Amino acid sequence: MRNPKRYTVTAALPYANGPLHIGHMAGVYIPADIYVRYLRARGRDVAFVCGSDEHGAAITLRAKKEGRTPQELVDEYHQKIGNAFRDFGISFDIYHRTSSELHRRTAGDFFLKLHQKGVFEEKTSQQYYDPEASQFLADRYITGTCPKCGYDSAYGDQCENCGSSLSPQELIEPRSTLSGAQPVMRETSHWFLPMQRHEDWLRTWLIEGKLDGKQHHDPAAWKRQVIGQCKSWIDGGLQPRAMTRDLDWGVPVPLKGAAGKVLYVWMDAPIGYISATKALAETDGRDHTAHWQSEDTKLVHFLAKDNIVFHCIIFPILLKAHGDYILPENVPANEFLNLEGKKISTSRNWAVWLHEYLEDFPGRRDELRYVLNAIAPEFRDSEFTWSDFQTRVNNELVAVLGNFVNRTVVLTHKFFDGKVPPLSDRDFGDSSAGRALAAIEALKESMPEQLEAYRFKEAQGEMMRLAQLGNRILTQEEPWKTVKTDRDHAAAVLHLCIQITANLGIFADPFIPDTAAKIREMLNLGELNWDSISPTLIAAGHPTEKPALLFSRVEDEEVATQIEKLKQAAEPATEPKTAHMPQKASVAFDDFMKIDIRIATILAAERVPKTDKLLKIDLDTGLDKRTVVSGIAEYYDPADLPGKQVSVLMNLEPRKIRGIESQGMILMAEDADGKLSFVNPDSAAGNGATVR
Repeated sequence: MRNPKRYTVTAALPYANGPLHIGHMAGVYIPADIYVRYLRARGRDVAFVCGSDEHGAAITLRAKKEGRTPQELVDEYHQKIGNAFRDFGISFDIYHRTSSELHRRTAGDFFLKLHQKGVFEEKTSQQYYDPEASQFLADRYITGTCPKCGYDSAYGDQCENCGSSLSPQELIEPRSTLSGAQPVMRETSHWFLPMQRHEDWLRTWLIEGKLDGKQHHDPAAWKRQVIGQCKSWIDGGLQPRAMTRDLDWGVPVPLKGAAGKVLYVWMDAPIGYISATKALAETDGRDHTAHWQSEDTKLVHFLAKDNIVFHCIIFPILLKAHGDYILPENVPANEFLNLEGKKISTSRNWAVWLHEYLEDFPGRRDELRYVLNAIAPEFRDSEFTWSDFQTRVNNELVAVLGNFVNRTVVLTHKFFDGKVPPLSDRDFGDSSAGRALAAIEALKESMPEQLEAYRFKEAQGEMMRLAQLGNRILTQEEPWKTVKTDRDHAAAVLHLCIQITANLGIFADPFIPDTAAKIREMLNLGELNWDSISPTLIAAGHPTEKPALLFSRVEDEEVATQIEKLKQAAEPATEPKTAHMPQKASVAFDDFMKIDIRIATILAAERVPKTDKLLKIDLDTGLDKRTVVSGIAEYYDPADLPGKQVSVLMNLEPRKIRGIESQGMILMAEDADGKLSFVNPDSAAGNGATVR
């Protein structure tokens, strides 16, 4: 493990068209903040940068629907998001924005440098155009059915259901979000990044950790799901990707003849990290170039799994092609957080919004930090429930950490006038107390291993185990009893517990910083750092302040209120619960009669390699034997499918999906929770029977 001179830590730029929810916090911002707080405790030079991502088609789409300008929209949400981060205590060195003039210059100059070096290819291509709205359609202005999972509301750049990155041409039955019309292809010119030229070095960099013949990072330190997703992309063959778009909102392409064109948001947004660092340098005088261009700097990106490809393939290509910039040494991306048995959905309002939590639980932000880190989706999707929140707060924070610290300080005030009692030479033998001092030293050495390996959940657990040890010492040694017959024994026990408490004021800081500060205040300790950790941190005779409760219990009524609030927000009483799109436009009866739907029996099914959602299904349609690719692997085990009868759209134009020709579409019903189930006859029907 190398020791860099400085760190540049980025947290994914939240999109400025809606508020933050707990999924954002668990997946990106709490892990990043834990890491940065630890680095600062070690005395590291850190630039922790973030900002609002304020460009792209989704911004213009929402602004248009709400009858205001894109700038008005992003101004509102930039402030709301920034306030939420501040109120929650995320310790960014700067929270910037991509609509700033500094960012526009930085991103424009970056593009221009790449253009001058011949990195891009200017190509005329066919792009979707809305004939009713009379404009070219950016990726987010196009929706359709995802070819990889079958979700019928995928965007032209990404399917939010399965996380796959897409191009608009891959969508099945595309439609314009502006008018609802079916878009047509028209000619336009753009600057493309030929990503296929970079496959060899990307593979070596990601798989072996080598860059330009030198060891750049340890690939074993990267999460397997990050490497796996990137390898799957490269193995499938990288394709050229346009770095510009036909839009009037964004960073203008700084070239003559490029009027009406802006930078692609996934080129624009990552450069926001660089412009944010520049803005930070203007306020504190640091050298921003050292944080992005020096080999003595370690660059780490924190993000969720849907952004992996952009930070591990596209942005590294841009950085390396530029020539002056370092590449990330790790991208510890997390999976997704679910909520009460369902996926978090902003469109359905199925979310716990950060600003609302802070309003409903004032002064209790550490409780949410603790729980979200305890259930963090570090390697797989995880779930937040209000009952689990209550259990963890009451049984862990209140009953373990809070109880230990409170009892220790209360007993110190009751029997020793609030002053740290002396440690006698008494031998505690094999008791927990005898191991307390060694435990502090051991944790000082072991916790950095977890934190620097981005195993924040495990590190927090070690901190809590030290508090559990303290509780056991008090329970076993009973100083409130022995003080009457053996004052030296009681003094020694409380001395050990005070030492544990004082060190918890440092160990807890990355995870629950408000609580750590309260502990230090109760013990009359000033600012401490990692080097302060010691079994003799606080001297005998040192005065302490009066005890104060660190946490309060979460009551049943509070949980019930939050669950009811969640349900009411997601299920307005005036609207029936539905997970479906509004009814589509009417079609002529003759057009409907062109559809050929038949009953078929599944002969065999297997998972499509390197996908999570897709099954390859062989069917007997009564007319022929054919193969269909369907995005139902989340709901059905392929071993259970042979023999089932299904409804198949027979005369859908064949389409290749992951190299497999799909000859039709199996019809599925989607309930309000997004679960899919077959549309099949209620009694056996012959294969080939027509569905009318």
